[in-house]
Amino acid sequence: MNPELRKKLEGFGRELTPDMLGGTNRIFAELNQGMDPATQVTRDISYGPDERNRLDIFRQEGTSGAPVLVFVHGGGFVMGDKHTEGSPFYSNIGDFAARRGMVGVTITYRLAPAHRFPSGPEDVALAVKWLRDNIADHGGDPGKIVLAGQSAGAVHVAGYVAHKRFHVAENGGIAGAMIMSGMFDTLTCTPNDFHRAYYGDDPKDWGVASCMAGLLNAKIPLCFTLSELDPQDFQTQAAQLVGAWGVAHAAYPEMHLLAGHNHLSPALSIGSGEKEIERLVAGFAKRVTR
Repeated sequence: MNPELRKKLEGFGRELTPDMLGGTNRIFAELNQGMDPATQVTRDISYGPDERNRLDIFRQEGTSGAPVLVFVHGGGFVMGDKHTEGSPFYSNIGDFAARRGMVGVTITYRLAPAHRFPSGPEDVALAVKWLRDNIADHGGDPGKIVLAGQSAGAVHVAGYVAHKRFHVAENGGIAGAMIMSGMFDTLTCTPNDFHRAYYGDDPKDWGVASCMAGLLNAKIPLCFTLSELDPQDFQTQAAQLVGAWGVAHAAYPEMHLLAGHNHLSPALSIGSGEKEIERLVAGFAKRVTR
């Protein structure tokens, strides 16, 4: 990351304040280079019964039998969308996948507090099932689905991976999962209003949602990222995962510390002149689908 951009992000601080969220979004919206004219987009395909069970597909002409990169957005469990008119986010990620020879998919999902755990992994399961049944018609290989989620989206991806009862096929029917700035253990996270909206009012009841044990035992290839400027609770959760992984496997997980980045910037930087995250995501997808 260039020093000037790093300084701007550092200036926002670590906490998820309106200034940090809005400022980071504005910076990367200005840096976004726009969608490739060759990328074809099909929007708002229904993958489940709820009105928010929608997905967008991004591909380029001639794409066939390609890996499928699925992005699950964040938003504290209570907000967010796969696409906002007038904004490059998160079509930037679908376009990036298409530019790299993949089929890109961005999804929305049901939101709390109207829909609480396990609505997230349930919706991921519905999306994976739809993709396995239909993505070949859009140039994708149903055996090469890679999930990627950020923040609350990372929690939903982790929940799908960790809890086998949601799997639609062996090993979840996916080739790998990238979990960006996620929360892994509901028993040790610091409760806040977003958690209560999704998990319920009493933290003593949250244990059933913990992903830690399932992630440690997963046979699915996993990649984790933590931003240098992530808030403290995300730092603690990542450290706990690394420690538990070391005990369980006598090895280090694929955990990347993203220097200079804050909670939002990795996903927003895709499609800008900052190519670090693009290389990381594309490299992981390529390795697990070859």
